[in-house]
Amino acid sequence: MLVIFEGTSQVETTVRAVLADILGLSADRVAAFTPDTPLFGALPELDSMAVASVLTELEDRLGILIEDDEIDGEMLETFGALVQFAATKALV
Repeated sequence: MLVIFEGTSQVETTVRAVLADILGLSADRVAAFTPDTPLFGALPELDSMAVASVLTELEDRLGILIEDDEIDGEMLETFGALVQFAATKALV
């Protein structure tokens, strides 16, 4: 179940920008992502090396710290899951 936090739209915009910038995806493609859009395992651009870059960039842009033990397949399963994860870190 996705919980929508106040300010999530700013986090969502940042996540979209990071995915576009780091993965080289077009703005139109990223703009079409819905909460159910699958990411890891579905986007060839998002391999294990790219995951590290995406997470590092999210840390930089959102001013958050992502601990190694927080990284799991669920947080990268869908666009909505990644936004929710980032929002819980950024909006605390």
